[in-house]
Amino acid sequence: MESGGGGFFPFGGGDPEDLLGALREFAEKQAESVQDAQREQYATLTLNTAVQLTAAALSQVQVEGSSDAQAIALRDAMRVLFPEAVALVSAAREGFMRSA
Repeated sequence: MESGGGGFFPFGGGDPEDLLGALREFAEKQAESVQDAQREQYATLTLNTAVQLTAAALSQVQVEGSSDAQAIALRDAMRVLFPEAVALVSAAREGFMRSA
């Protein structure tokens, strides 16, 4: 039942320790690949969330009055929103940096 002198194992010389080592190395590389993909996906979702939340919040601001009054209202809203958006973008950047 052997095929081509490879022993019981069809890979390499048939040494179980070599096969186990190769399988362990393969599994570690696969796990790293999955982690990198997950980090990149997390970073992308976080960036998208920051943009969507900022846009949604700004769309809720009701600005009235003169252009100066409207500018003040939008600046006030951004004072609240900006730190939150920066925190989300920073988290996304860390995710991108780890996956690079």
